[in-house]
Amino acid sequence: MQPKPAPEANRSQAELSILHDVAKALTSSLNLDSILQTIMEKVAAYFRPDNWSLLMTDEEHGELYFAIAVGDASASLKSVRLRIGEGIAGWVAEHGEPVVVPDVSKDERFSNRVDDMTRWHTRSVLCVPLASKNRILGVIQLINVEMGTFGDNQLMLLRAMADYAAIAIDNARAVEKIQELTITDDCTGLYNARHLYDSIEAEVNRSARFGYEFSVIFLDLDHFKLVNDNCGHLIGSKLLANIGVKIKQHLRLIDYAFRYGGDEFVVLLPQTSKQAALVVARRLRDLLRNTQFEFEGDVKLNVRASMGVATYPEDALDSHGLIRQADEMMYMVKNATRDAIAVCGLGSIV
Repeated sequence: MQPKPAPEANRSQAELSILHDVAKALTSSLNLDSILQTIMEKVAAYFRPDNWSLLMTDEEHGELYFAIAVGDASASLKSVRLRIGEGIAGWVAEHGEPVVVPDVSKDERFSNRVDDMTRWHTRSVLCVPLASKNRILGVIQLINVEMGTFGDNQLMLLRAMADYAAIAIDNARAVEKIQELTITDDCTGLYNARHLYDSIEAEVNRSARFGYEFSVIFLDLDHFKLVNDNCGHLIGSKLLANIGVKIKQHLRLIDYAFRYGGDEFVVLLPQTSKQAALVVARRLRDLLRNTQFEFEGDVKLNVRASMGVATYPEDALDSHGLIRQADEMMYMVKNATRDAIAVCGLGSIV
């Protein structure tokens, strides 16, 4: 008859199983939310805290915010922020060291502000930092774990989970940065033409599903070649970058601006009718008319643009068709007056 495994052997086997499952999640997915959720669920199932959370560092504001929180009144934590150094989690974020507090009433670092807000009663706290490249990315916090069976091995497991979480965050940020580089124009910082068609196609699908209109503005700078010829390509590139910034500043948060190529730009306006898009185009036209761009060497430039406007679904039903219609309207202006706007379907220049 085979002897039963000792409790310690069972615990070690459970810990190995957790590490295996988390490592598998880490290597099989680039979805950060999914990986972090897996890590925290495994931690919660093993340690069985009353409440647990993953706090992420907001370096710009010197704060921690609750990225994931599970337990009573956890919904109320979505708007809560802790200063770095505040409470035990804040101390861990500040010092980068794990902390085990069996009785918070005997630890001067404990802050009861969150307890007062959530009506929790915190007795014990386990906190470990998520660290990467000498930076603290966040803190895993477990509230009211049974401390009688907690020892060095359990702390090592919790730190391993934190390391996995830090790896997942680093990987996700690296992928995000690579994706941004592939869809961003180096010169202007706007989205590039590759991302333009993906974005319009997504807007076509969304608008078809919900019955929305949306519009695009195709914008081509007038006589831009003269800038390069007379002032040099460096000034020309800086001018394009400044115009890209100006365009973006004068759009809504839900709008998109793209550098299509050369001195051409495209603006995507979700849930925007033809008449509303014309208002935006006029605003951009007036912006260029009234802006003087200044560069080193006492170079002062004022540029104008020819613009075309097209609207889904009235003018086209797909991304390529919509861009083609707006482009044709732009060329109507370019071949006539310049510094004006043509709207698909209206048959006139305004």
